[in-house]
Amino acid sequence: MIMAAKARVQSNKIKHHYSVGFYIWTVVKYFSLVFFSFSAVLPLVSCVITAFKTDAEYKSTNVMTPPVSWFNFSNFAKAFTTANMGNAFKNSVIVLIFVLLGSILVGTQLAYVLNRFKFPGNGLIRNLFTFAALLPGIAMQVAVYEIMTNLHFVNTLYGYIIMMMGTDVISIYIFIQYFENLPTSLDESAIIDGASYFTIYRKILLPLLKPAIVTVCILKGAGTYNEYYCAQLYLQDKQTLGTVATSLYTFTGPLGNQYNMICAGVIISFIPALILFIVCQKQIYNGIAAGAVKG
Repeated sequence: MIMAAKARVQSNKIKHHYSVGFYIWTVVKYFSLVFFSFSAVLPLVSCVITAFKTDAEYKSTNVMTPPVSWFNFSNFAKAFTTANMGNAFKNSVIVLIFVLLGSILVGTQLAYVLNRFKFPGNGLIRNLFTFAALLPGIAMQVAVYEIMTNLHFVNTLYGYIIMMMGTDVISIYIFIQYFENLPTSLDESAIIDGASYFTIYRKILLPLLKPAIVTVCILKGAGTYNEYYCAQLYLQDKQTLGTVATSLYTFTGPLGNQYNMICAGVIISFIPALILFIVCQKQIYNGIAAGAVKG
């Protein structure tokens, strides 16, 4: 009797496991994965195909038609020289380094003060940061541009760097959230041993923020590297102050767009990020994983 009952239970489980609904859900699940993967990869594939086409090929074929020659690198050479991408890479790297350093230093110190010290106005400052994060950036550009003009920051690389560092509310919240998971007993023990607040921040807490720093570097770095609107607005001398994002628009104009050149420029701009990811992927994965566990 007991064996028969167990057999019936197992049979019911098997029937339930392989029901019609299970098959339908499996089909929908894998179809969704294939569809969204295809949607994500298709623009990249079309970009690669278009980058190797000549002007005549691009005008006479569709975007998914393979080029006549996969060794046509003339588009890449022309895109790099005509768009002055060498200078654009230099400017983008300078901006990226200083923006990341400034964002990390200012963000971690501000988060340290807001989290570890309770003072009148602490909650007000946090609420103001929340309010600033909710404001659409495009709506604030009139006031920001007026301030940048009065400070003579327009059309200067250092002014653009300062402006980009000042638009980093999300990074501050990431650091605050991570500080919430660091016990205050670390601070108390260090104070008993005679450490100052700055020593506690620099030697104890800052090294523990590596996962959060990696997360901020990915988010802020990608946003800064790909920023087009602010770079186009504040760096008006495109020959000397152009960035990678603005250099790609050299091949656009009222008479038409050279999409084969634009696609070649996109691939060139993508190569440094790909190399950086391959070299630092272990640190990136460890930082994201640790940040997910801590957060």
